[in-house]
Amino acid sequence: MKLAVITGGGKGIGAAISESLAADGYRILLTYNNDSQSAESIISKLRQDGVDCVAVKVDCGRTDEVFILADHPWMQDGVDALVLNHGMYHRSPARELTMNDLQETMNVNFRGAVAVYTALSKYLSKKASIVAIGSQLGIRGSPHGAHYAASKGALHAWARSLAIDIANSGQRVNIIAPGAIDTDILSGDDRQKRKERLKQIPMGRLGTPDDVAGVVSFLCGPNSSYMTGAILHVNGGLFLP
Repeated sequence: MKLAVITGGGKGIGAAISESLAADGYRILLTYNNDSQSAESIISKLRQDGVDCVAVKVDCGRTDEVFILADHPWMQDGVDALVLNHGMYHRSPARELTMNDLQETMNVNFRGAVAVYTALSKYLSKKASIVAIGSQLGIRGSPHGAHYAASKGALHAWARSLAIDIANSGQRVNIIAPGAIDTDILSGDDRQKRKERLKQIPMGRLGTPDDVAGVVSFLCGPNSSYMTGAILHVNGGLFLP
């Protein structure tokens, strides 16, 4: 059976991706960092559906922990889908950005993704699909999240470069740039803020984790076999580059 590895796969967008790929017939290895309860809840749900799955605690901002992930026995059978979904986002004005904040965010969102790929690359199957979960902010920037935008912009550039480099191998790399998705990141919206946010979205609603997960399933499936290096925008028309 095919194996999918999803970093940050225990809640939010990551949990939806885990469920979607499980429905596509993959065994699921998901990682989590702090929220073990959410991760175990998803694992329990998947197992009730007969899915072979496991949750592994990994801080993707720590290279030593990432490389321990490569020692998991399931890797020996090969990784068919790798979804780099983990991330962190702390809002602060761009003009007040500290080097410590920048380093922490880059370590998790960018360097962590590169580390996961590097650690697992030798286990990737010949036609493996790699999907990096980026952000519209990695293209358009953000006045209250310059460090996050920079980390996602770096992730986009690295993933597209990798796509070109490994294209002849049969492996593919694509990027999803979500817009405003209804997850914990937006849970602090008050009524007025939410109203203003929805006004900016032509489709008139927030995205759901399932909206992103469906695109991941497409990118990991046969119907996208001639796609690599693409950035797919899942944002309800909010941003049209």
